[in-house]
Amino acid sequence: MRQSALTRACGPLASLKLTLVALLLLGLGIVYAYAGDERISVALVLPLALLSVNLIAAVATHKVFHRWSALLVFHLALIALVLLAALGRLTYLTGTVELSTGEEFAGRLIESDAGPLHDWQGLKKIRFVNDGFSINYAPDVRRDKTRNTVRYLDADGKERSEVIGDQTPLVVQGYRFYTSPNKGFAPTFMWHPTGGEPAFGTVHLPSYPIHEYEQAREWKLPGTGVQVWTMLQFDEVILDPAAPSEFRLPRVHRVIVRIGEQRHTLQPGQAIDLPQGRLIYDGLRSWMGYSVFYDWTIHWMLAVSTVIVGALGWHFWNKFAAEPWHA
Repeated sequence: MRQSALTRACGPLASLKLTLVALLLLGLGIVYAYAGDERISVALVLPLALLSVNLIAAVATHKVFHRWSALLVFHLALIALVLLAALGRLTYLTGTVELSTGEEFAGRLIESDAGPLHDWQGLKKIRFVNDGFSINYAPDVRRDKTRNTVRYLDADGKERSEVIGDQTPLVVQGYRFYTSPNKGFAPTFMWHPTGGEPAFGTVHLPSYPIHEYEQAREWKLPGTGVQVWTMLQFDEVILDPAAPSEFRLPRVHRVIVRIGEQRHTLQPGQAIDLPQGRLIYDGLRSWMGYSVFYDWTIHWMLAVSTVIVGALGWHFWNKFAAEPWHA
């Protein structure tokens, strides 16, 4: 009696028609996500939640799941996988950040995309320093592996050093930091405002070598509305298309600074005096771009997927195994 009542209550939720509707909605949600809409988490989570309800209702009402243990384990694991996928979309984070050599990551991203339930406080606690990188290039400027040395504090507060790359991330508190193809040159300046505290900063020029002939950028002096246009000039070939080479800073360079109608050519240590203060060119560094990724469900999904494969194999083994021989 109870079973029939349960069947009547859950029957509509367990129907294959609802499964088809949920799968169609999931497909539309994926298309919506590729379109780049900011509400992609909702578009994916709702169909996944509907699929979870559909699977739970099917397991509760169909007697076949109770006769075949392997089939029951398979569907329970499948429910867990769908729920994990939904939770992952609610809490994930992807983003980018750029750090010049010697600069510390302080929890701020340039661009980011995150689920509505992502805990931003965890990211703000992470600290690591870009200690520099090396990249070899084959002829025709074909990029080899990136080797970026970083220093960070582990869970015990001890300073550690690692070499990371495009496929080898720095993993801190579940966040994964990968190097990216974006990197370039960064002129550094010291700004002494009149009557204020000095400020040290870098100007990240467009990525090199993809923007080899566009090494200029406009920025504002801190605490002012003064626009500063900065361009890097050098004559030597850094990456030779005809031979193996390595990304490095130019041995000889100059920085062109334009403020209003004034144009200045600076070498390291030279300064520009302005009504608002004194701008000193400190020197040239490199900068590296990082891709940031967070999804705490990844390892759980791998474990659940292993259970799914094992349960499915167990089910078909029991169903199609040959009869044992008898003497």
